[in-house]
Amino acid sequence: MALVNTAGGTQYAPMQNVLTLIAGAKKGDGDDSTAGGLILDDTIAGMALDALGESGARAEAVDWLAPGIACDIAFSAPDLGKSQSAVCKALGTLGVDVAVQARQGRRKKLLIADMESTVIENEMLDELADLIGRREKVADITRRAMNGEIDFTAALNERVGLLAGMPADILDRALERVTLTPGADTLVRTMRANGAYAALISGGFTCFTGAVRDRLGFDFDQANEIEIRDGRLTGAVRQPVLGPADKRAALERLAGQRGLPLSATLAVGDGANDLEMLQAAGLGVAYHAKPSVAAAAPLRVEHGDLTALLYLQGYRQDEFSD
Repeated sequence: MALVNTAGGTQYAPMQNVLTLIAGAKKGDGDDSTAGGLILDDTIAGMALDALGESGARAEAVDWLAPGIACDIAFSAPDLGKSQSAVCKALGTLGVDVAVQARQGRRKKLLIADMESTVIENEMLDELADLIGRREKVADITRRAMNGEIDFTAALNERVGLLAGMPADILDRALERVTLTPGADTLVRTMRANGAYAALISGGFTCFTGAVRDRLGFDFDQANEIEIRDGRLTGAVRQPVLGPADKRAALERLAGQRGLPLSATLAVGDGANDLEMLQAAGLGVAYHAKPSVAAAAPLRVEHGDLTALLYLQGYRQDEFSD
């Protein structure tokens, strides 16, 4: 409850919620997470404060997590949804990520991350298809599967089937194309330095997740296995296929193994096969996600890089691990 009744009238309870504002990051700057065309300043933060007040909320002063990039505003409100909507409307199309969550328990002890189009910028089946001149066809299937328009497993099998007969070294050639998403290594390093366990859970393939795990410093990875026989891809995926329910199960299993409640977990992904995992996590973030996923996820980051997940947990920029 944000309001309590007393003999003296209605009063606000202590600040229970926090509004986080995060400016979009520059493209192509690796992990140098600086604000892009928009500088998050006192004027924009003031617009958010005014919107909170107009919605009936009571707010504290702005707390800058990173000058020009991210800030927190602690507040209490009689109608949380109304307050969040008011801020989103006020900031309009400025290119600021807006997130509202409980103030307590923000820092998580388990990170579960999707790989493709999340911690790396690539979709690896699209990269493989490009090497055989089939990118357009495969990318369209990928897009529809990740937006939840077609079944994930069927789409995976169809795309892998197009690779039948290709030499296995095509996997190494595709791996050379991997590009890390800005902020990915800062996210993993910082959370691990603060006692979190980091797992990479992908509907892609172990031949890629193992390399990305090592490159970014994840503790663990789990993914599908592409079948190889006599040095060539057979066009099949080893069973069972790791699908949406398995991602959620991995989150629950890893949390249980560490004696953590789900409230202490953070999950991030972009596709429809991530949604069950995002909805089960204590902090589920749709990252530059497909439209259907962004609409259904608990929180979304549409402008910032992956360091936005640190700001959402209340980390300050000077706490980031290099």
